[in-house]
Amino acid sequence: MNTKGDILMRLIIENVGKRYKGDFWGLRQFHLDLGPGILGLLGPNGAGKSTLMRILATITRASEGRVLWDGIDIARRPHVLRSVLGYLPQDFGIYPHLSAQEFLEYMAAIKGLDGRAARRRIQELLENLNLTEARKRPLSSYSGGMRQRVGIAQALLNDPRLLIVDEPTVGLDPEERVRFRNLLTDLSGERIVILSTHIVSDVEATASTIAIVNGGRLLAHATPEQLIARVEGRVWELVTTNVLDVRERFAVSGMWRRSDGIHVRVLSELPPMRDARPLAPSLEDAYLYAVRFSRFGG
Repeated sequence: MNTKGDILMRLIIENVGKRYKGDFWGLRQFHLDLGPGILGLLGPNGAGKSTLMRILATITRASEGRVLWDGIDIARRPHVLRSVLGYLPQDFGIYPHLSAQEFLEYMAAIKGLDGRAARRRIQELLENLNLTEARKRPLSSYSGGMRQRVGIAQALLNDPRLLIVDEPTVGLDPEERVRFRNLLTDLSGERIVILSTHIVSDVEATASTIAIVNGGRLLAHATPEQLIARVEGRVWELVTTNVLDVRERFAVSGMWRRSDGIHVRVLSELPPMRDARPLAPSLEDAYLYAVRFSRFGG
């Protein structure tokens, strides 16, 4: 097998679809070509993100298309990817009566890691994730952010080249979310990291590229700057006393009350009202535009 330095580290998703009962497609004609860095997989709940994550983690198989890891079809040879995969699912479970140390030793055994090497790796991860002092406490006593750090630790036990994290900041307080995002940035380095979320600020703070997904389809794949540029001239501020009317007519990305009325941030190809003021677009605007109008190409 090639050493880490010899491996191209390329993940290609070719025309992938996932069909469920009742002719429902969770994914359809999905394409991505990824190299090292952080991909933010952004979309509303039910967009198909978790389905894609499960296919990439070799938990479920695609109904059509294929996924290639360094040119190898993972459906035919899943062990090739599993040996270099780290996965933190959204419903990451713990054994509440085990300590972090015990849990990670258990997970290392499941992954088939050598005992001595596993102990060294666990010690390293506990230190890097600031869990050393709490390593002997039962996991039931951990905060949400601490549990997520344990989840990342188990995903990193085999020093993966592909790290997948699915909705990792749901339920975390703002401080824990910032810590977790900083951690992902530190971990990216020479590996592919896929961060699946519906929280725009999480991908804005971490991702080098963003894929916007809705209805099981890829709407856009670009850098944050490229996505924002695509809604230049389509973001407006208007003042109104009838918010319901504005919501019915336009895509609203924000609003706030002021002494002269309610200021509303809307997306529109043309000025929505005569006195509407153009605004500099944000990533939130680009995301809403893509999901609402589905006009971005992948």
